[in-house]
Formats: sequence, C-alpha cells, structure tokens
Amino acid sequence: MTSEDVLDEFRAAGALLEGHFILSSGRHSPYFLQKAFVFMDPARTARLCKALANKVVAARIGAFDVIISPAVGGIIPGYETARHLDVPAMYVEREAGEFRLRRGFEIAPGTKVLIVEDIVTTGLSSRECIEAVRALGGDVIAEACLIDRSGGTADVGAPLIALAQVDFPTYGADELPPELAAIPGTKPGSRGLS
Repeated sequence: MTSEDVLDEFRAAGALLEGHFILSSGRHSPYFLQKAFVFMDPARTARLCKALANKVVAARIGAFDVIISPAVGGIIPGYETARHLDVPAMYVEREAGEFRLRRGFEIAPGTKVLIVEDIVTTGLSSRECIEAVRALGGDVIAEACLIDRSGGTADVGAPLIALAQVDFPTYGADELPPELAAIPGTKPGSRGLS
C-alpha cells in the first residue's frame, strides 16, 4: 500500500479535511486527518492495519512481545495491528498529565515492545508513550504508525515505520500564513482528554 493509497482510504472516508486546524501538538495546519472517520469502518481499518502489520514484518525489526499504543487515537490501530501480528495489545492513558499503563495492564522488565500510533506529527505523544514504557523497563524496539505527516522529520525516540508519509505544512501560532490566519482555527484532537 503506497502513501497515496492510504490517503485515498482517508479521502473515501471523508477523513482528509481542509480548513484551519489546531493539532494536538499545538501547531496549526490547513489539513487534518480525522482518523475517527476511518476507524468507523471495520473493513477499512482492517485493510490499513494489515498493511501496517505487513510493513512491520518487512522491516525485520525482530521479535516483540506486545504492542502498546497511546490513548485515545492509538487504541484502535494498535489493537487491529496486534490482531494481524498475533500479539497482545495494551495502551497507556494520561494520569495526572503523564502516560501510564492502567486497568491492570503490566509488562515485565525486558519486555520487547512495538509502539503503534495512528498519526505522527511532531512525535510528542510517541516520545511520551515510549518514555512511559521504558520507565517500566520495557525495551521499545520500534514504533509503527499509519501516517507520518512530518515528512520523515519527526523524532519519536525509536525507529519509525510509517505506512504512509506525507508532508502537510504546520505552523506555530505566531507564523500563520495570511490565508490560514483569516480562518478561525478548530481543535479536533484528543490531547486534552484525561
């Protein structure tokens, strides 16, 4: 599956939005990938996550014991990718502003972990997730995501395997181009959820 094939899946789901969006990272963009519209369709989600699982296998990163994803956006692709790779899936949630394994999820020190995310922009959620896993003694061998919208520049803190890579522009609040500044920004992301 090519990057364009992945974007076609988002387009077909009505999930490639144009306007003025304030991303979870705090950056602004004229494009937003509303993955919730993609994840509404089990067949589409399975197609994308199976392709991601195949890309992980092709990357030859070695064996891993579990997939861990950051809540909220990573839960569905983490689970579905784990299903295709036949490993357990867990997720971290924010507690007092920091990612933690909760709900009885546990890993032993030395557990080999693949992080699975939905979309990477700056890599902040990924780095926070990886940090939480490493604090428990987990060995993060790589991260996989459906879309790396940084064009390959995001540093997630581990090798990154992206099903699709795009380079959608993002801007700081103080560097908006006039055409974006003229449109009120909306914040459709989930970072503020606890």
